[in-house]
Amino acid sequence: MATAHHADDHRAGRRSEAVGENYMRGLYGDDDYNATHYGHQQQQRPPPAPMAVAKALATATAAFSMLLLSGLAVTGTVLALIVATPLMVIFSPVLVPAAITVALLTVGIVSSGGFGVAAVAVLAWVYRYLQTTTSSSGQQPHIVKDWAQQHRLEQTRAH
Repeated sequence: MATAHHADDHRAGRRSEAVGENYMRGLYGDDDYNATHYGHQQQQRPPPAPMAVAKALATATAAFSMLLLSGLAVTGTVLALIVATPLMVIFSPVLVPAAITVALLTVGIVSSGGFGVAAVAVLAWVYRYLQTTTSSSGQQPHIVKDWAQQHRLEQTRAH
């Protein structure tokens, strides 16, 4: 139905916004959108009392549930800290070097992988560069020419 009105507005030369506040209001069912957008006057009616009570009850229930879960999470975290702190102090001579070792191993493995990827990328770029310069001009690129000339010059000097 909104598409037919949109097409009528377009044919009549009236500007109709396809995206924006009005579009979103119509999409999500804002009650007074159709009335104000298409020039109809409509009385604003307050929502029925049972509906308002149901919405308030649902909102209060959800808020209370979230508050309860939040409190339980904080309580669990504090209890875990109370239990774990003495264990961390007792095992810190072992845990700290172990954590440092794990961190160094992780950094080493990740950086070696990154350097490997970079090396493959550079090799691929060089290969593509050599292929495109050789194929487009029909000749070897100047780098390869210079190397070949240098190699020939060294061979002549050796004989």
